[in-house]
Amino acid sequence: MKEPEITINGERLTDSQAMAVRVAITNFHAETADKHALGTDEHGMKMCTLYHLRLSEVLGLTLRQGQLR
Repeated sequence: MKEPEITINGERLTDSQAMAVRVAITNFHAETADKHALGTDEHGMKMCTLYHLRLSEVLGLTLRQGQLR
């Protein structure tokens, strides 16, 4: 699998840097699948849900297009 093209503030990441970002996103996505990962209070559970949704969107972009910009 080719790493996604990721550009931050106009600077394109190397494949190694892009891999590090992809792995971090994938791991945080997996962690936030547990609704109590950020606490058992209402705020923690809501944040967990919202993070998981946004991370799902980002992962979808990396798989579908192979690029993040």
